[in-house]
Amino acid sequence: MLITIGLQSFSQKQTNSLKQAYAPYFKIGTALNSSHIEEGDYDGMLLVRKHFNAITPENVMKWELIHPSPNQYNFALPDAFVKLGQKDSMYMIGHTLVWHSQLPQWVHAITDPVQLEQVMKEHIFQVMGRYKGKIHAWDVVNEALNEDGSMRESVFYKVLGSSYIAKAFKFAHEADPDCKLYYNDYNMVVPAKRQGAIRIIKELQAQGIPIHGVGMQGHWNLNWPSLQDIEQAITDFAALGITVMITELDITVLPNPWDLVGADVNQKFENSEKMNPHPNFLPDSVDILLAKRYEDIFKIFVKYHANIDRVSFWGVHDGVSWLNDWPIRGRTNYPLLFNRNYKPKRAYKSVISLVKQAENK
Repeated sequence: MLITIGLQSFSQKQTNSLKQAYAPYFKIGTALNSSHIEEGDYDGMLLVRKHFNAITPENVMKWELIHPSPNQYNFALPDAFVKLGQKDSMYMIGHTLVWHSQLPQWVHAITDPVQLEQVMKEHIFQVMGRYKGKIHAWDVVNEALNEDGSMRESVFYKVLGSSYIAKAFKFAHEADPDCKLYYNDYNMVVPAKRQGAIRIIKELQAQGIPIHGVGMQGHWNLNWPSLQDIEQAITDFAALGITVMITELDITVLPNPWDLVGADVNQKFENSEKMNPHPNFLPDSVDILLAKRYEDIFKIFVKYHANIDRVSFWGVHDGVSWLNDWPIRGRTNYPLLFNRNYKPKRAYKSVISLVKQAENK
């Protein structure tokens, strides 16, 4: 049976599973929040198990939650995440070891370089060591760059200088020599920021410190970035001999304040009717644009699938997307492939249809 939606047609047989449809190309991942990890969101976990073969914890492994005070580690939810992943034979990505945000105050207060290096090493060894041989890959350093490609003035940079990145990757490799290690950041489609990431990767490679891949966060919108910039970023990173991951993929359909781009979680703005234009439902006109945008982007991913190991969405369905509360709290956003009722949207159908079209060529 062939169904037509807009300009798209897709085989109903092909809609069975994202992970099956894209198995010849790359893993399809999603981020799990605590309700998924604890399996309280039953319908959400049905989607996870049916459509995804890679999982990332949205928050529970971030420093302020997993290591809130010097002698306290909270492993209950991370343990549950790993147990779930093992039970369902998922590829698991740890997120994240060293990041300036969602960092407890006691780490921000450290000013002594020797102490901060030791704290960072202990944190990496404790967390990675607990899941050695279980978690397959880690986002070792997250969002270390400013938009112009310079180093972000995080506590790690202020106290340790740019060498903190090399130290973090070195410690991570020592903690689990078989684990894949990634640098993860947003706006890597922007040339200046991408050059900063390339500099970091080349410096690690020159020192013989393992880095296996780069995570290009896909916090994008209906018009930005250009398809050409996405393609260029993939090819630039692939040229370094590392694997590319598309991480944290979601496409906002709402206006951004002050033409904001990126994903700096510290930026927040006021809500208004203008900024929340679709509070009750997604209009067909916008739904069609979202489907076309996903189709165009996935065409690039398929084209460069030899260089891409994974495409991970940042959330299971629209109702749990962080974009409902960022950069403005209380909005209704529709950035993912499944709606709030756990049903596939046009965007899902366009992504599935694309694989079928590629198979027929």
